[in-house]
Amino acid sequence: MRRSTEQHEAAGPVLIVGAGPTGLVLALWLTKLGVSVRIIDKAAEPGTTSRAVAVQARTLELYRQVDFADAVVDAGVKVAGATLWARSSKVAHISLERMGQGLSPFPFALTCPQDVHERLLIDRLDALGVRVERQTSLVRFEQHADSVRAVLETPNGSEDVCEATYVAGCDGAHSTVREMLASGFPGGTYSGLFYVADVNASGAAVDGDIHVDLEEADFLAVFPLKGAGSLRLIGPITSEPDVEHREPNVDDVTRRATENMKLVISRVNWFSTYRVHHRVATRFRDGRAFLLGDAAHVHSPVGGQGMNTGIGDAVNLAWKLAAVLRGGAGADLLATYETERIGFARRLVATTDRAFTVVTKQGPVARRVRTRLVPLIAPPIFRLASVRRFLFHTVSQIGVNYRDSPLSVGTAGGVQGGDRLPWVQIEPAKDNHGPLASLTWQVHVYGEAQRGVTEACAKLELPLHQFAWRAEMRRAGLRRGALYLVRPDGYVALADPDATPGRLREYFVTRRWMTPPAPGIHDDIVTPRSTAD
Repeated sequence: MRRSTEQHEAAGPVLIVGAGPTGLVLALWLTKLGVSVRIIDKAAEPGTTSRAVAVQARTLELYRQVDFADAVVDAGVKVAGATLWARSSKVAHISLERMGQGLSPFPFALTCPQDVHERLLIDRLDALGVRVERQTSLVRFEQHADSVRAVLETPNGSEDVCEATYVAGCDGAHSTVREMLASGFPGGTYSGLFYVADVNASGAAVDGDIHVDLEEADFLAVFPLKGAGSLRLIGPITSEPDVEHREPNVDDVTRRATENMKLVISRVNWFSTYRVHHRVATRFRDGRAFLLGDAAHVHSPVGGQGMNTGIGDAVNLAWKLAAVLRGGAGADLLATYETERIGFARRLVATTDRAFTVVTKQGPVARRVRTRLVPLIAPPIFRLASVRRFLFHTVSQIGVNYRDSPLSVGTAGGVQGGDRLPWVQIEPAKDNHGPLASLTWQVHVYGEAQRGVTEACAKLELPLHQFAWRAEMRRAGLRRGALYLVRPDGYVALADPDATPGRLREYFVTRRWMTPPAPGIHDDIVTPRSTAD
């Protein structure tokens, strides 16, 4: 299916260590981009517990580019609302249905258990001829000028030498790759023990909503999962004396809270305890080695950001590796991975740290705020369109930007270089994100293109997509007639309000390590040179 092309780097696969969602998405995107991979995991089988459960809109947008979003949506639950409980009663309801209307093709909150999510990714990779090597672990690796030499331990205990172009550490909070890079992992651990449980239950809290009990003790959050009566419960372990001398169990955490919410648990499918950490690695890259996902950053579960952030890491790195390995870009492009992702990780950890502190704070004042003030002010606040847009932008991760990146230039309308390309519905079955499925650099013009733009795009072999102007585009922040150079991951690289052909050429000339897409990279994708609405 793929045409043979000149290699600009040493031959050999990208070695991916860790087959959680981050590693699997990195493997999927690299494979779609024509880069060979080898993905290993020390576990004997995929995870069988749900762990992360929230799938954000930005993740689904990135999945849509590789024709994977529908599979995840079909396996998950679209959450219509959130119900708040206090003093054994429902005290407020907040609508979440289509919260991001007009902002994303996925304007809803979605839950999909991580084990289901991973299985879907594994099946998709299997269909592409990529299989996870199980019970295989990284022993050590050394970097050379043009390759990485890694020693792996195989299932039978023997050692296997893998010659790779790059190594990606997607191996979790206790990352072997990070340890070998001697990268610091500063941060801390919150006091207290927390739990997560997947159960089958019945009662008033089994209605497809997220339910949150606001009492001081036994704080409980309930998330709907696929299947009748299937729920995810999370909260803190109550500090009772006898718990300190034995392993806590589900009875230690559900009695009071489930009685408050009238939840009757018929079966516990999984129960685990954990401590919450907040850490960011001091660096995400060292030469030919990279850190992604929990290997690079861990934080509280507030907002359901962790898994989605790791997936964002994977996509950011994937197209850059492909550009270097198959597109002729200089290796300096890879420095922008850390630049773009470490800043976001640090901001995210700080934000979730503050939110987690508020959510878990104890004492009479905190109790009154949670049980009396929050139910009173939350519903009217959530009815404000500006608040709903802000929260969706933040939680869904569509607001993540790379404005400070060396890849980001200019401002046109409300869009700056480094912003995610705003989403605009063109027709019921057509939008401006559709062309992103080509996974290539491309130019978008909304309205009439200036003279010379078509010719400049043709010389640079950049697909040009023109869309007839409509009012929705201005509301999305786009400027009529402006030129937007869009990266393979859907972020705007250059926003030029004057649509000057020379500025488009200058973008690549001044970045000698960056090149437009080389022809023949995407043999299995038909990419039009121009489109008109």
